[in-house]
Formats: sequence, C-alpha cells, structure tokens
Amino acid sequence: MAIEISTAARSPDAPKSTRSGWRTRSVGSKDRMFFLEQLTLLLETGANLHGALNSLRKECPHPELARILDAIIDDVATGKSFSAALARHPQVFSPTYVNLIAASENGGFMPAVLSQLMQMEERREKLRATVLSAAAYPAFLSLFSVGVVVFVLVVVFPKFGVMFARIHDELPASTKILMWCSEFLRGNWIQCSAVVAVAVVMLRKFVASDTGGELLDGLKLRAPLVGPIFVKLYLVQTLRAMSLSLANGVSAIETLAACQEVVANRVFRVFLARVRKNVEDGGTLAAGFNKSSFIPPLVRQLIATGDESGNLSKVMNKIAEFYERELEKQLGMLSRLAEPVMLLIMGVLVGVIVSSLILPIFKLSRAVG
Repeated sequence: MAIEISTAARSPDAPKSTRSGWRTRSVGSKDRMFFLEQLTLLLETGANLHGALNSLRKECPHPELARILDAIIDDVATGKSFSAALARHPQVFSPTYVNLIAASENGGFMPAVLSQLMQMEERREKLRATVLSAAAYPAFLSLFSVGVVVFVLVVVFPKFGVMFARIHDELPASTKILMWCSEFLRGNWIQCSAVVAVAVVMLRKFVASDTGGELLDGLKLRAPLVGPIFVKLYLVQTLRAMSLSLANGVSAIETLAACQEVVANRVFRVFLARVRKNVEDGGTLAAGFNKSSFIPPLVRQLIATGDESGNLSKVMNKIAEFYERELEKQLGMLSRLAEPVMLLIMGVLVGVIVSSLILPIFKLSRAVG
C-alpha cells in the first residue's frame, strides 16, 4: 500500500528530464526527508535559500534528486519562487508541499514549514511501515502454503501413483481428488501457467482501468473488517495534510484540491472533490463531511465542532493522531490474529494431504498382511 501516490498533472513548463518517468519516481520519501531536514538546518543557521540549495546539492547522495536540485537552483537563480520551482517536479513534490511552501514564502516562516513537512513525511513513512509489516506475514504464509501444496501434488503424489492404482476403488475420496489434481497439474502445467499468467495480467488491467479501480477502491472502504481500517488510513493521510495546510494559511479550497493528490483511492478522492465543491458554493467543511456515508460519526461531530469554534486545524490534527494510534492497535491485532488462522489453515491442508497418503498405505499393508 502506498502512503502517498501523486497523480498531479505535470507542469507544462517542466524540464524535459523530469518527464522521463522512472527516474522521477526513484526519488522516495526517505530522499525527501533528507532534502527537508538538510534544507531546514541550513536555513535555520542563517543561510539564504540559493546558498542553502547549492550546499545541499554538493552533499546530495541521490543522482536523481541531485538532478532535480540542479533544476530548482537554476529556477531560483532566474527569479522564480521556491514553490514555483518545486511545482515543476510534481512527481516528487505534491501540491501539499507546493501550497505550504508558497504560504511560508509569503509569511516568512519557511524553516518552520519545512520542519513540519519533514515530521509529516516521517509519520507517513512510519504508518506505511506498520501497514506493510502487518500484511507481510499473512502474505508470506499464504504463498508458502500454496507452494507446499503444489510441491506435494507435483513431486510427492506421483511416487505413490503405481501403488495406489492397485486399490483405486478403495481409495478415500480425498486421495482420489488429490491424485486427479496431481495428474492434471503434471499433464497440463504449461496450460495452467499460461492461464494463471493471463489471469494476473487481465486482473491488473482491470484494476488499472477506471471501472475496475473504482470498484476495488469502493470495496476497500465498505468491506467488512478491512473497510474501517482503510477509512482510518485515508483519514489520517488527509486530515494530517489538511491540518498542516490550514494552520499555515492555505485556503480550504486549495487544501482540499491538494489533498485529492494525497490519497490513492478514487472513491475517497471523489468525496474530497464533493467537499471542495460544497465549500466553493459557500458551504462549510463540516457540511461536506456530513454527506459521506463512510466517514465515522465521531469525525463528523469533531469537524463540525472545530468548524464552529474556528479550531479546525487543531481538531483535524487531534483526529489524525487518534486514528493513527487506533490503526497501529488494529493492525497489530489483525497481524496477531492472522498468524494462528493461517497456521490453522496450513495445519488442515497438511492434515488432509498426509491422511490422503497414509490411509491408503495402511490399507495396502493390511491387505499384504
């Protein structure tokens, strides 16, 4: 799961080297954290922006980030604002970055904003690591189980084929089914591999399409058990960015537009677009959040309270912190539950396979005796 996937359109005056795709995507969150931390430190010690960028360029260990820094330095030297220079690299610096830095340039508090962006990036990376850690073990056990079953069917069962053929009519149903599966896999492994490969490709194309992607994203939000987890994940990402933006003077409309690029879920983006439209039409943020069925009642109530009291930024930050803690607890619990469940499933599979091998052998031994 990606924590932030930006789909912002590239700036029309972006350098050609920025359009090369794979090189831009190679700059990850850790590289951005390096950039933010070092730039904050240099600015806080009194360096001017152009000098700080040049110093940072000399120490940059990442070739692609260094190339982007060269372009930013050139833009700043020719009179462009720092935010405008960053906006020419949307695959690396999201609209949230650009809007916040533009506000800090006008207000004269750029080091503070850069530090806040670094903290947001660190929290996002921590949350991403938590999600991946919770999903990794069940995924490994699932793949391992499939591998074991295929190995037994393809390698182990054929060794007993001749022996079991003598008592074919007396074999247990499970043994007959597994023998048929074994013969089918060994006789049609090329066709089976082709079918699996085609199915994977077709599934990926379907998910990448607008229809398939929207269907999957809708299921993520409404599926039992995992739906609330995805909603909390997207709320943490969105409210953290909104809180930071609103606290630094970015308008609600610009904040909502930027947050649409933070969340990698089409349905949630549509929800944010509707909230933005509501605000543009003179409504409140709270009213926009109230119109969504998957937003928890607690969030609606707190945002309404924050809207009325004028403390939206603080309230959104508190909600994000609360749900971040809740996510860590829920993911940890699911990870702990997944282990015994997967082990139980593996135990059942192994038990069925072993019994399907041992029972016929016992019958043969009794017949010989």
